Amino acid sequence: MPRVVVDVMLKPEILDPQGQAVANALPRMGVSDVSAVRIGRRIEIEFTGEPDLERAREIADKLLANPVIEDFTVRLVKADEPTEAHS
Repeated sequence: MPRVVVDVMLKPEILDPQGQAVANALPRMGVSDVSAVRIGRRIEIEFTGEPDLERAREIADKLLANPVIEDFTVRLVKADEPTEAHS
């Protein structure tokens, strides 16, 4: 069944201490070609019927994201698309 994915990220002008901590740790791992890291959240919503992007936007705007400091995107993921990446 298709699902709706909501990605929530801090706005670019908001400091991201968690992202900075990761970026600062990368050189100790031998990674020197990363200039910045931003940390966000991914939320997957499954509707009982057809996925409703407008309803998902409303849910994200009112419940999942803080519009003062965060932006979000809403997208449909097909049933056969992988929902997360693993190595």
